[in-house]
Amino acid sequence: MPYLALYLAAVSLAAIILTVHDKRAARNHKWRVRESTLLLVSALGGSAAMLVTMLLIRHKTKHAKFMVGIPIIIVLQVALAAAVVWLRWKGGLP
Repeated sequence: MPYLALYLAAVSLAAIILTVHDKRAARNHKWRVRESTLLLVSALGGSAAMLVTMLLIRHKTKHAKFMVGIPIIIVLQVALAAAVVWLRWKGGLP
């Protein structure tokens, strides 16, 4: 469990850094982070941090791909976590 928490903290920090960097790059007309990279980091566990960061700094909030896609990723991640907990409780996972 401590490794999972450390992993999620690292991915969440990466999501925040990438989102803030992309916002600054957009303002300064510089190198941008690919949308696929942002979505991948979200899918790897940084979805909640990325969504909160996007809302706080108002970045990509007009893009349905992000404002619908990331909440869907969060729902899927919560469902996966619930399934893992349920299977462990039932004795199906070590």
